[in-house]
Amino acid sequence: MIESFFDWMQSTAYGTAISETYFPMVECAHVVALTVVAGTIFIVDLRLVGLASKHLRFTQLSEQVLPWTWRAFVLAAITGGSLLMANASGYYHNTPLRMKAVLLLLAGLNMAYFQFVTYRTVASWDAGRPPGAARFAGWASLILWSGVIATGRWAGFV
Repeated sequence: MIESFFDWMQSTAYGTAISETYFPMVECAHVVALTVVAGTIFIVDLRLVGLASKHLRFTQLSEQVLPWTWRAFVLAAITGGSLLMANASGYYHNTPLRMKAVLLLLAGLNMAYFQFVTYRTVASWDAGRPPGAARFAGWASLILWSGVIATGRWAGFV
């Protein structure tokens, strides 16, 4: 059933147009968007783990950086979905792409837990060293997003 849906996506006029004409432009936009997503997330994560921007309050840094992250993430999701539609049947059996999807899900869950649980205590550590749970979230995010990038690149060559 899911495989049939992937076949249908690829056969749509949109999927065909991306595949036959616009793939290089969409791929370029996807890479740029993902670069902004990862770069801005890494800035925040490096503050969480204590390797950078120690002189800035965590809330100040995240308020400056995360709006860029969300804008770029929307563009990355749109372009990524478009790239998927261009070769959905081929990507259906692509193990690295499945791994990327799992890593994206785990990164999202890590972010949600941080935002709704760990971040509630930010007032007590905003200008200082984050607690262990925040540092763990930062390290997990760095690892997961590195995995998203690596498996995304790998998926294109399978």
